[in-house]
Amino acid sequence: MTLSLYQIAVDAHDLAGLARFWAQVLDWRIVHQDPDEVIIAPSPEALPGIVFLPVPEEKAGKNRLHLDLTPGEGEWDAEVERLLALGARRADVGQREDVPWIVLADPEGNEFCVLAHKKTLLD
Repeated sequence: MTLSLYQIAVDAHDLAGLARFWAQVLDWRIVHQDPDEVIIAPSPEALPGIVFLPVPEEKAGKNRLHLDLTPGEGEWDAEVERLLALGARRADVGQREDVPWIVLADPEGNEFCVLAHKKTLLD
């Protein structure tokens, strides 16, 4: 196979602001920045990363693709609080109350999930 995942692209109005938010969320860093794109990754050599690209229109509707994040064991509550302090907000996409994750949205409204610890999900 000759294809590999290069980047995950995210449409944004405030490229630098949204990139900083996600860099803090993931403990990554900005590895490239210009007026047309901002890229974050664990390091400049590590791919895939996330590239933030400018768009003129507002987000409309629920994301068709989203990130699922999982904290370390016993860190779920603290991580959710950390994300909220960084600027995330709770989101309702129709999820049930008894699911082992919470849906949040980044500062531009892109939904993502914080799952229960991986071991819990696999049990």
